[in-house]
Amino acid sequence: MARAHRHYLPGFIWHITQRCHKREFLLRFNYYRQRWLYWMNEAKHRFSICILDYMVTSNHIHLLAMSEAKENDLAKTMHLVSGRVAQEFNQRRERRGAFWEDRYHATAIEGSAHLMRCMLYIDTNMVRARAVRHPEEWPYCGYQELAGNRHSYTLVDKEKLFELLQIPEEQFMKEYHGWISNYLESKQFGREKCWTESVAVGGQEFVETIKRRLGFKVKGRKVFQGFGGYELREAQKTCLYFPPSKNCNKEQK
Repeated sequence: MARAHRHYLPGFIWHITQRCHKREFLLRFNYYRQRWLYWMNEAKHRFSICILDYMVTSNHIHLLAMSEAKENDLAKTMHLVSGRVAQEFNQRRERRGAFWEDRYHATAIEGSAHLMRCMLYIDTNMVRARAVRHPEEWPYCGYQELAGNRHSYTLVDKEKLFELLQIPEEQFMKEYHGWISNYLESKQFGREKCWTESVAVGGQEFVETIKRRLGFKVKGRKVFQGFGGYELREAQKTCLYFPPSKNCNKEQK
């Protein structure tokens, strides 16, 4: 299996995913999901990263974040959080061996509608896994903060998020609940590889910019058009977008 890619450019939004070793359910214990939140909160303040959304499942994590630093502070964040959680797990359970896959994967996401689509994919992860019926039933995700249900180890920078979405907070909550309801009613819970395997997702100009800025690091990747946007990826990868609302479709035109 090809190694995941840790691409980074300052000032861009990155969707980071990382799986447990051999996709084992090592995060199935609530304690270690809480520890991930604790260490992510520490990293947020230590490296001054901006967190927009997140999800901690039983065998992998999602993090939607950005940094203005020239150095890859997102890599430092993942190194700290992943390392501390793995260390605590192995020590407490007298275990040896890898906890995580060797690398995380990072996908650049354009703001506005593409950002909200990515958030929808992240927040409904455990619904697709049939662990819950609605994101509000899973406590270890950014949706809980946006809905005002989480008050400890809060990670999401709401002010920055609404600025990137170009939408007021009151309007966001109304529309986002509608997007989630449409998604759940559609029962189209297939995996959308663009968010976890592409190098970039967004409008054509945005994706071309990422390709140009990364240069030789994305040699062999090409820009492809999908439903509702473009992707920078290898030829065999595909993405199926789910259009959450009429408003979103209008925004994309």
